[in-house]
Amino acid sequence: MLAILDYKAGNQTSVKRALDHLGIPNAITNDPAVIGTARGLIFPGVGAAGQAMGELQATGLDHLIREMVQADKPLLGICVGCQILLSYSQENNTKALDIIPGECVLFNPAWTDETGSSIRVPHMGWNRVHLHAPCPLFEGIAPESEFYFVHSYYPDPKAEFVIGTTTYGQAFCSVHGAPGLWAVQFHPEKSGRPGLRLLKNFWEYCQEERRAV
Repeated sequence: MLAILDYKAGNQTSVKRALDHLGIPNAITNDPAVIGTARGLIFPGVGAAGQAMGELQATGLDHLIREMVQADKPLLGICVGCQILLSYSQENNTKALDIIPGECVLFNPAWTDETGSSIRVPHMGWNRVHLHAPCPLFEGIAPESEFYFVHSYYPDPKAEFVIGTTTYGQAFCSVHGAPGLWAVQFHPEKSGRPGLRLLKNFWEYCQEERRAV
């Protein structure tokens, strides 16, 4: 079973719907016992970094996430969940979870696209991910596949944690992490077949990890 972290951050239901479609057992929960027995944890989120961190701290879920990471529980961060795995976010001047070193940065509206026009903030739409390192999440996904983004801030982790980049005005990190600890800026649950395949790959990784224990 996959646990979808419930911390009042918005898109848990759409993630659950995608997992249900794939036939992957899952539960939206903030129960430490349920999360502890799950094969993996999905850490989704939409909205503002400050509000998200406030809720995590008020409920003690910030400590639980760190404990799960230290215990090598596979984790997938999505959107805001991707951003606040970092040390700091410029949004709301937020001290984040500091699990992956780096910060979350506001898009520069002075950046221009391939036509020379200024980019729009927030970034909304479909874009490709260019992988800089092999990643099990992208097994079987064609390099030209596009994923759905909606965000005003982007992750900027230390270089050794950058897995994939996307170009919007300039190249920015859209996938970061380490084996079993991944974060994606886009929404796989809203990204059609490529996004569903990514979620399926995460589930298969979680199952392999459990069998290896």
